[in-house]
Amino acid sequence: MKNPLIILTGPTAVGKSALAVSLAREIGGEIISADSMQVYRHMDIGSAKIMQEEMAGIPHHLIDILEPDEEFHVVRFQALAKDAIKAIYEKGRIPILAGGTGFYIQSVLYDIDFTATEEDETFRRKLEQFAKEQGNEALFERLRRIDPKSCEILHANNVKRVIRAIEFYEKTGKRISEHNEEQHEKESPYRFLYFVLTDERARLYEKIDRRVDAMLNAGLVTEVRNLKAMGCTRDLVSMQGLGYKEILEYLDGECAFEDAVYRIKRDTRHFAKRQLTWFRREKDVTWISRQDFRQPSEPEQQSSEQMSGGEDAAILAHMLRLLKENDIIS
Repeated sequence: MKNPLIILTGPTAVGKSALAVSLAREIGGEIISADSMQVYRHMDIGSAKIMQEEMAGIPHHLIDILEPDEEFHVVRFQALAKDAIKAIYEKGRIPILAGGTGFYIQSVLYDIDFTATEEDETFRRKLEQFAKEQGNEALFERLRRIDPKSCEILHANNVKRVIRAIEFYEKTGKRISEHNEEQHEKESPYRFLYFVLTDERARLYEKIDRRVDAMLNAGLVTEVRNLKAMGCTRDLVSMQGLGYKEILEYLDGECAFEDAVYRIKRDTRHFAKRQLTWFRREKDVTWISRQDFRQPSEPEQQSSEQMSGGEDAAILAHMLRLLKENDIIS
């Protein structure tokens, strides 16, 4: 029988982290972060990184393991995640892949092969220079002409992945979106359940706005200022993260603070929308909508934290039942 693997994902700010901890506590699991930003040290606030006290003693992997000037990408994630999964199995525990980066999750779940092409540094640097001179949108438009499907799930500012997609097409004559779909048809080496947690759009967007406000109150500007003092510039992959690039532009005097905050909230909402687009294309997904587990109550009777706690308890019970029915846990 294949080894068990649990996936808990969904759009940003939907409440994955706390639910993953509760699930791990119930089933004897350990959590592997499927997040492209929480891997970096010194980047706690803007990445909404789970704090030590919130982990409740549950081991978390792939958090705080790289410096901001180190490059992190799906190939590196896949290798590190597979090592973590192996170590978790050796302890007789169950790995829970939790986070919102869909491509990272897919790379592990279907053991995607990334060796189809060798990297061409010369061509890659040419595209990087093109992006610097003509802008990220011009590079993105170049990808749109050859692989529009990739543009539906990528953002123009994700220059590394846009370049990778263009490079793949130039080297193979094939769209990377088609290659990924073919890899996706592979049978997973795991016995898994793939949970996607979601919520009503208006409520999710409200949570995103509140989270950004909380980040600012917690010291996001100071965090970015400290990173800048360490020598971190917008050329780094880490500094392209939502919240970091906008505050960096504010600190460099390129925009007003209010404009930076507006763009963080707007672009985070757009990011959540792209995440949901990705998950809708995945196969074998179990959708869990928070609104289905929400008990009607007067706002003055319960705080948002109490309401969320009640939802999480009901959702957790539902997930445990499905995990047992599908022989993921006994």
